[in-house]
Amino acid sequence: MNYRSIYFYNLRINSAAFTPLPNHTKSIIAKPFLKWAGGKTQLIPAIESYLPENIKTLQDLTYVEPFIGSGAVFFWFIQTFNVKQAIINDVNADLINVYQSIKNSPKELIALLEDIQNQYYALLDEDAKKAYFLNQRTLFNSTSETDILNAALFIFLNRTCFNGLYRVNKKNEFNVPFGKYVKPKICDANNILAISELLQKVIILNGDYESTLNFAGENSFFYFDPPYKPISQTASFNAYASGSFDDAEQKRLATFTEKLTAQKKYWLLSNSDPKNINPGDDFFDQLYDKPLNTIVRVKAKRMINSNAAKRGEINEVLIMNYYLSKSICFHN
Repeated sequence: MNYRSIYFYNLRINSAAFTPLPNHTKSIIAKPFLKWAGGKTQLIPAIESYLPENIKTLQDLTYVEPFIGSGAVFFWFIQTFNVKQAIINDVNADLINVYQSIKNSPKELIALLEDIQNQYYALLDEDAKKAYFLNQRTLFNSTSETDILNAALFIFLNRTCFNGLYRVNKKNEFNVPFGKYVKPKICDANNILAISELLQKVIILNGDYESTLNFAGENSFFYFDPPYKPISQTASFNAYASGSFDDAEQKRLATFTEKLTAQKKYWLLSNSDPKNINPGDDFFDQLYDKPLNTIVRVKAKRMINSNAAKRGEINEVLIMNYYLSKSICFHN
């Protein structure tokens, strides 16, 4: 096999060949505005360790995240490195509408969120809060709301629904139940304003992830956080848009990464590790068995499961199109 497969928590790499980037202490001002099942905040230290060695010295660096979600890695990356331009994309039109609203109309969005938050906080019992939640969910699923109101409802539902999930039914209607939080923070005005400023240099797309390549510069770094491959029959949290991201889609994405490699663009991808359930399942090991690719297994905590005994540490995979060696370098 051509790929390299190693474990983050038990590394044995020649230090002369690979030196992890030092931890950054630069202040992160803007942070994700959503609670998000599967958010990548906990993976950032591992991702940072496996970035290309020359990432800090690349000129005119473009950061591309084709599956933006809550954007934990995006917010960290563009506030840590010298990024000239960023491109974010998602197939979820409602999610992208929130990013667009924060970018273009932050004060109007804040005003709506403050109003919703005041109404919600004024409710005195859980039944009243649940009824308010369900009414707002029905409004969100209608087609009559404006873009900014839709964005405000999206954030409200995210902060008050069960575990920050985003799930839709076959009619593409948001159907996550009420979350029973006592006093969730619905409006974070300072963060919204900070994000809005950050997004001014960001191209925001809503479509298929392959369209991001049209905007990528020569020195580009792609981070892929696609809907994860389910590792059990009950793992269905990736149904956050109409349609599905099945094995055929995972294979299409792998083909797209080969195109990026051919164009000498860096990429790193995270996904679930089927070996958690079946040690003999080599789905990703075989799919990304290419000369330049490296597969790394890292520890991550699974916090969402109806069975508490199944929560805890599991492996996830990081896959990248560069060896952990200074001898291979696309640019500079």
